Amino acid sequence: MGVLQGFSLNTEVIRDIFQHAKPFGHNEKPESFNLGFGFLYYGIVRAIRPNHVLVIGSGFGFSVICLALGLKDNGQGRLTFVDPSFDVLKHGPWKTFGGRGNWDKPEEVAERFRLFGVDEIITHYKLTSEEFFAGFKAVSLPKIDIAFVDGNHSYKNVRYDFSGTLEHTKRNSYIFLHDTNIYIREMVRNAGVKRWLKLLKQEKECFEVLDFPFSSGVAIIRILKDDAWKYLAAEH
Repeated sequence: MGVLQGFSLNTEVIRDIFQHAKPFGHNEKPESFNLGFGFLYYGIVRAIRPNHVLVIGSGFGFSVICLALGLKDNGQGRLTFVDPSFDVLKHGPWKTFGGRGNWDKPEEVAERFRLFGVDEIITHYKLTSEEFFAGFKAVSLPKIDIAFVDGNHSYKNVRYDFSGTLEHTKRNSYIFLHDTNIYIREMVRNAGVKRWLKLLKQEKECFEVLDFPFSSGVAIIRILKDDAWKYLAAEH
């Protein structure tokens, strides 16, 4: 049987993902070529067939690449990647959790994504999420079909990133929240993803929540209303 067209996740590509995209906390197992949640990211893009995917924050690009490979294999859609390129060693763990400063130089960013054939699918904005959302309409970006939120993990910032994303979604959009299962950081108030997710679960008319509490954890939130952000803003 020949190689299937439109399916990128062969052994060589998966090996490159582990080598260059360096997943952390996605329930991955490199020794068995198991991308863990990465298969979930890729699979939901193949199933939903989005036109616009947003990613906020990534240390080495794991979520970005898994999602973009789904777009590539679908033959449609674009990915917007927002990361100011903070470095945990330079800026500290209160500024960024997994940032490694990998997104400083445009030519190196393009080369990283070119390795997987997705450089023309991805547009990187070296901005904070606040700066990005302030200019969202100015760059005429379409509604967000799928988003992956993995930026600053403080409660305040998770809330802002989710709410900012939500304002540009619609009914049956999906938002991933990474790191829903990092108990120690939640206990010392260095992270607030789990607390924010608990709040969203209470808003049953606006959100449908599915949490995967393995490794660092990831949750998928389905948006049930076109204007869900208005309800969230009004109540919180």
